[in-house]
Amino acid sequence: MKNRIIKLCLLLTVMVFTANIADAQAKKPNRPAKKRAGAVKKSTVKSKNKPVAAVAPPPVDTVKPAEPEAKLDIPPIKKSLRNDYAMERNLVKDRIPLAYEHIREDDAVYMQRVWREIDVHEKMNLPFVYKAEGDQGNQRFIYILLNAIKNDSITAFNPIDDRFTTPMTFQDIINGLVAKPHKIQVPDMVADPDGSKGLMRDTLITEEFDADKIERFWIKEDWVFDKESSRMQVRILGIAPLKTIRETDGTFRGVTPLFWVYYPDLRPIFAKHEVYNGKNFGARMSWEELFESRMFASRIIKSTVNNPNDEFISQYVKDPILALLEGEDMKERIFNYEQDLWSY
Repeated sequence: MKNRIIKLCLLLTVMVFTANIADAQAKKPNRPAKKRAGAVKKSTVKSKNKPVAAVAPPPVDTVKPAEPEAKLDIPPIKKSLRNDYAMERNLVKDRIPLAYEHIREDDAVYMQRVWREIDVHEKMNLPFVYKAEGDQGNQRFIYILLNAIKNDSITAFNPIDDRFTTPMTFQDIINGLVAKPHKIQVPDMVADPDGSKGLMRDTLITEEFDADKIERFWIKEDWVFDKESSRMQVRILGIAPLKTIRETDGTFRGVTPLFWVYYPDLRPIFAKHEVYNGKNFGARMSWEELFESRMFASRIIKSTVNNPNDEFISQYVKDPILALLEGEDMKERIFNYEQDLWSY
């Protein structure tokens, strides 16, 4: 009996031991899981050394900021809300320039081209700088030209030549009248009041248009003898305002043309702008009548008379008095051609 009990105990012990071994073999080892955890830790350590997108520097903008453009403040045209005269003046609104008499090419037996310069300081040319305001705006001649180009779509041409070959935009004209804004270095009085540190700061300099700098105008015209009508006729072709350039001390340096305007395009506009008359304010002519009637003082600065090199008089006659006499001699030669055709 005892032996049988001992055998059963031994059998149970063997069975329990065998079951434990089988269970241990069935379970998966935890060692691979530990390796994966270690790999994750290593990856997190490596990610700390890599740059994070959130703290990356912002991209550099390669597009340069737009430079400020020059601006020209033209006085606005203010219409009078009441009749500004003692009578109703409707003739100015209805003025139309007379058409030119046609000249056949075969009838033009003689022609010379002349360039003239109008100086606004001469007494006869004072209407060119009349500053009053009217229903057409500022009556100064340069403002009449600028308003005609800006509001009436008159084409302005580049002064690289006087043959009206290269059109200009109104912004190009502004850049010629007023220099582009530019930066200069000035002492920083806020951060360095006494100037001991020598601190500087940038400041933007913007120039304003000064109409008084437009002191001269050029006129290009043709003198043609028409044998059909037996008389000398003059036709203005273009007008160019000139800007006076001075040194820093105010001394005169020279003049430069700003643009050319084709005069026949301006005739309808000039016919509606009146010229100042100091002797009789009511008897005023239009600008178109002033140019056609030659009611201005000028001097010849260039012509095609004995000028094979196409030079200005000032280029081969340095003395200003002799240059003035040379221009008068050219005018006399053109006048004498017409007079010599007649016999008395």
